[in-house]
Amino acid sequence: MVDLAYSAVLFNSKTAAEEVLTLENEVNAMNYEIKKESLVAARSYEDAEKLTALLEIAEATESMANAAKDLADLVITGFKPHPVFKMVMEESDKSIVRVTVDEESELANNTLGDLLLVNRTGMRVISIRRGSSWIYGPDKNTTILPGDTLILKGTDEGADLLEKLASGACSFDDIPEELEEELD
Repeated sequence: MVDLAYSAVLFNSKTAAEEVLTLENEVNAMNYEIKKESLVAARSYEDAEKLTALLEIAEATESMANAAKDLADLVITGFKPHPVFKMVMEESDKSIVRVTVDEESELANNTLGDLLLVNRTGMRVISIRRGSSWIYGPDKNTTILPGDTLILKGTDEGADLLEKLASGACSFDDIPEELEEELD
């Protein structure tokens, strides 16, 4: 979540910022559940002492989630960074994109290793949201399923291509060979 928040700011990515807000809401809900369960579990003074460490961890986690949300809010509200920051970012050819894999997409039901996305599109999958669960740092054995939301990092050209591939609007056969070589 923290990495995603920094990426949202660095690349001025509203989609990444929106994912951070979703995660922050989930962390808040989990923190509430931890507090509630801890209160129910504490039957004595000794139990309460043992649960204190868990509550401190939950509080620290919520603080980090809130800080990540604050970063994401900067992007969503249209905060304009210092011109030097903008110059540095313009020299980067990286962007963050969020795509949802359609059932008709060539990405669906294939592993990242089989797809070779980095080589073919110039985009690297950072994380996958599957329902309410997340897969962080997916590897070559990770299978992409229909309905998965992928968070990817790479070039602007690759981002456009990935959006088309994920929606099923095009396939790998439609990629011009010279573009695939350039992205590789």
